[in-house]
Amino acid sequence: MTTARIIDFIKTRRPEGPCLVVDLDVVRDNFHAFRHALPNSAIYYAVKANPAPEILTLLAGMGSNFDCASVAEIQMALDAGATSDRISFGNTIKKERDVARAFALGIDLFAVDSHEEVEKVARAAPGARVFCRVLTDGEGAEWPLSRKFGCVPQMAVDVLVYAHQMGLESYGVSFHVGSQMMNLDAWDAALGDAKRVFASLAKQGIHLQMVNMGGGFPTKYLRDVPAAEEYGHAIDTALRKHFGNQIPKTIIEPGRGMVGNAGVIKAEVVLVSRKSDNDNHRWVFLDIGKFGGLAETMDEAIRYPIRTERDEDAMELCVLAGPTCDSADVLYEKNMYPLPVSLTIGDEVLIEGTGAYTTTYSAVAFNGFEPLKSYVI
Repeated sequence: MTTARIIDFIKTRRPEGPCLVVDLDVVRDNFHAFRHALPNSAIYYAVKANPAPEILTLLAGMGSNFDCASVAEIQMALDAGATSDRISFGNTIKKERDVARAFALGIDLFAVDSHEEVEKVARAAPGARVFCRVLTDGEGAEWPLSRKFGCVPQMAVDVLVYAHQMGLESYGVSFHVGSQMMNLDAWDAALGDAKRVFASLAKQGIHLQMVNMGGGFPTKYLRDVPAAEEYGHAIDTALRKHFGNQIPKTIIEPGRGMVGNAGVIKAEVVLVSRKSDNDNHRWVFLDIGKFGGLAETMDEAIRYPIRTERDEDAMELCVLAGPTCDSADVLYEKNMYPLPVSLTIGDEVLIEGTGAYTTTYSAVAFNGFEPLKSYVI
């Protein structure tokens, strides 16, 4: 959402070029909402969503833990004030030397989803705790996840038995229901799978302690989304349904839900044109596109709210595109976007809900455009 603080910053600072402005007050409110909604779950902020030092420092000071995808992200969390026992190396695809580096930094909690990854962790981080990621179908998510991460539940059992045999602590299971998950019941089936893995291992004398319930918590784009407490109630109900009075330790990994609505991108209209004299639809080109930070418009999956100072004027569907010399740099064409008929070259637009997965997707210098600037206030 565009807060008064963000509007005031843009008007007074007049930053040049496209830029992201993040309001820390919104991040703070989101953290409190998650803590209230799921008071018994440890919050592990997904650093990949937005690793701005100011965000990490704020969350570290509030007691957040951190889900990291690389050694660089681990170092960022440590630099922000987190201790190593509050950090998880949550990527299931890691170089062995990176596992060793993380272990040397004090990291003791690693994600795996294959026998081969277990072997790397066993060699590079002997005795560490591991959790195995289980595949989910992602139905109901606006940004579904592929089969790249995780394994089927029966393989998860085998992987965790193997980890135990290799001298690691088989600590738990994890899953991710899909990013921007709108279905409150999505966690139910995944927790059912988790319980079956727990039960299978218990029969073999291995007692798991933790379920990492992943992310998936949405931010508001064009459609309203359920509040954090609604997700909390649904998850708590599913936990009790499957685990009864033996509920394990639980982790959640909000990323988009923590910072998405805290950020707004200021952009500018570079060109408004048509492709023929009788073309019914305008093309509106912005100074930011897929390669400038809006990669999640791929397949038009995420539709950001766009505000202009001409929104009281008549609206008309148009094709929205970015500025680069790449034909893939079109944001919305299959489902065109309504923008004011009066919108013209040089007009400023605000792209809301862009606090997550924008700066980290921004190319270093594709076509010579500099990376997306970020301001945290």
